[in-house]
Amino acid sequence: MKVMIRKTSTGALSAYVAKKDLEEPIVSQEKPGLWGGTVTLGNDWVLALPEMPDGTALPITVEARRLSGD
Repeated sequence: MKVMIRKTSTGALSAYVAKKDLEEPIVSQEKPGLWGGTVTLGNDWVLALPEMPDGTALPITVEARRLSGD
């Protein structure tokens, strides 16, 4: 699914899923560099993010895979 990752005005990360019209904060991430690991959203969804270079500019839309969550 297409997911837009961005930084909020407070510097926190959030994810927007257009197909579900859903925007949730990223509450935890598997890797400090974000890319190539999983992230957990505020609604308990776990998404697998693609490998990308550290320092990739945000906002960016990526193809993520939902691993769990309702």
